[in-house]
Amino acid sequence: MATTPIPPTSTEDARDRRRRSYAAGASLSKDRLRREDPLSADALVAVEAADIVVVPGQYDHVEQVLGALEIPFTRIPSGSLRGVNLRPEQLLVVNCPGNLSAPDIVAVRDFVEAGGSLFTTDWALRNVIEPAFPGVLAYNNQPTADAVVRIEILDGDSKFLRGVMDEADDPQWWLEGSSYPITVLDPDRVEVLITSKELQAKWGEAAVAVLFRHGQGEVFHMISHYFLQRTELRDARHRQKAETLWAEKGVVMSTSMRTMSEDLDLGEVESSYSSARLFANIVADKKRRSTKARPAQSNAQSNTQSNTPSDDPTGNKA
Repeated sequence: MATTPIPPTSTEDARDRRRRSYAAGASLSKDRLRREDPLSADALVAVEAADIVVVPGQYDHVEQVLGALEIPFTRIPSGSLRGVNLRPEQLLVVNCPGNLSAPDIVAVRDFVEAGGSLFTTDWALRNVIEPAFPGVLAYNNQPTADAVVRIEILDGDSKFLRGVMDEADDPQWWLEGSSYPITVLDPDRVEVLITSKELQAKWGEAAVAVLFRHGQGEVFHMISHYFLQRTELRDARHRQKAETLWAEKGVVMSTSMRTMSEDLDLGEVESSYSSARLFANIVADKKRRSTKARPAQSNAQSNTQSNTPSDDPTGNKA
């Protein structure tokens, strides 16, 4: 099988291609969501900065996916979680490496137990998931190489996987060198959302993205970095122009999007699209459930929430 890496002329060119690939993939995912699930599309638009709390990481940057989806969020520094009033209706994102203090680990566990949603990536498996939720997931101690692997989904009817992959799709997801493969210790609690036969053959575990419940909340974890920094073009379909993906999805491509992605390949946008759609599904579902749980808020409470990125995840104005 011929594999064609994307050949940027410089690091800056590579970053620009990934930025535009994510902008294109996020735009396509929102267009499809709007057509296929208008209530979830409305929920995505209704997300406020206080709804999503992001702990930045040295290696991963999930907030760049949020930016591509035009979803506001609140950024707080690592080490400050124990002093923050996290609320059950929020989504907390901890980027790799997830170097949290012991008090922060307790705060994360209490947050999920009370109904909060947690999303972590790669080395946070050992640094956050194992100490906060022992006996559920573990690192298998077989770090990956820098590689790109084909992914598969197990349940296309899952609300989190709707629209992520269609029958013709073949997205390739990037593994950072020294990524941590996921061992499922408690299969009765863990739902494996995305797998990779290639990952399993090379590094012993198939799980790419998993979900488990804890208390009233839930935890999502995925191997490697959620902001995919590269992909591969493995066949003729991958090498087609990006606009072909819009035709496959039955979505009209805007003139501005056609211009922005005119030099991009289908395979580049397809990997970004699948990544963006999964996260859009997670965010929209959380917002819809939180809205149902709190159908009526006092005017005073509503006035404390922010529509723009904030340094106060409680939503209180300074």
